[in-house]
Amino acid sequence: MTPEAVLKQYFGYDAFRPSQKPLVMRLLAGQDVLGVMPTGAGKSVCYQVPALMRQGTALVISPLISLMHDQVRALQQAGIAAACLTSAQSGEERARILREARQGRYQLLYAAPERLQTPNFRALCQSLSLSLVAVDEAHCVSQWGQDFRPSYLQIAGFLQELPSRPPVCAFTATATERVRQDIVRLLGLQEPFLLVSGFDRPNLRFFVSEPANKRAALLAELAKRQEQSGIVYCLTRKQVDDVYGVLHGRGIPAARYHAGLDTAVRRQAQEDFLYDRVRVLVATNAFGMGIDKPNVSFVLHYSMPTDLESYYQEAGRAGRDGRQADCILYYEPADWRMCRFLIENSRALSDDLDAETSKRILERDMERLRRMRWYTQTTDCLRACLLHYFGESAPSYCGGCSNCGTHWAWK
Repeated sequence: MTPEAVLKQYFGYDAFRPSQKPLVMRLLAGQDVLGVMPTGAGKSVCYQVPALMRQGTALVISPLISLMHDQVRALQQAGIAAACLTSAQSGEERARILREARQGRYQLLYAAPERLQTPNFRALCQSLSLSLVAVDEAHCVSQWGQDFRPSYLQIAGFLQELPSRPPVCAFTATATERVRQDIVRLLGLQEPFLLVSGFDRPNLRFFVSEPANKRAALLAELAKRQEQSGIVYCLTRKQVDDVYGVLHGRGIPAARYHAGLDTAVRRQAQEDFLYDRVRVLVATNAFGMGIDKPNVSFVLHYSMPTDLESYYQEAGRAGRDGRQADCILYYEPADWRMCRFLIENSRALSDDLDAETSKRILERDMERLRRMRWYTQTTDCLRACLLHYFGESAPSYCGGCSNCGTHWAWK
């Protein structure tokens, strides 16, 4: 079968997007690749199609349990033999999956980077014929990435221990030039084909506001969007609960999602939002990776995030259907203090890192916070600010942001 035939049969698309086909073909040829593609650009297809065409089992390294389960469920529904190994499974279920994987029953096997260090899993991978290894959210390997995870640093050593090294592909939605260099070096990619598909999303409009009363501003905004579906991102779980309580009390069909809720509650909220049983989802950044809901008309950040990488990735969940969508950011001085507190108390700073590394990560995160704050206060074109941050050129006027005189105005 051709790549296009596989794409049509299993995923229902007639043709690849321009940025997908080169990555697919290089992987099929056995070359390492690094794909930097914006949220919603279809990164997973770039390794899933080659995984179905190459002999053996594809190993996908992914950082979130919910993301792995969502991807596996979608693949299984398409008739593809896929599984994941996670800490949320029972010992019996993991043993069954390991046994079936040894028998070569899976075309794709998902696992978190931490699992690469377990003896049973390492033995499994060394006994398998791996068709490829895909590293999702690859920016997590870099101390300059917004979601640095020390466990990603073990991937290169894991690859070196394999009896036969398969092609390795790495994908991320947001990576500056410095982070891209780190990904290649720290994952040990060998002469990789690099594709940066461009960060601009022309159908998204960007707005920043400093409302006197965030709650009143949010209610007024939602009143204008009664037929639209959107995400309201909050910095903390408590903020999610508070905002959700306000919306629920006003009779607005909404759900909430954060890591402090039971798995069943999160699953129900996600499904209610995906299937339009509620029109607004109030969430922390725990929601979003791997979620493919095309008709999100707006993403509203109730508070300033800690960095532009996270902001652009989260905002990019709007407008996946190609229609015009709005990315709205509320800001107040207290956000700066809250972000500083979250950074200074970040779990990453206590993750078995030496003092010098922890200090370097803290300095990096504070610099990114300063860039984020600058975005909320600049009078320059917001689209140009975002694109320049990721190393792309852009006109100084877009006509579609709150700094470029768009007709959309804050009250």
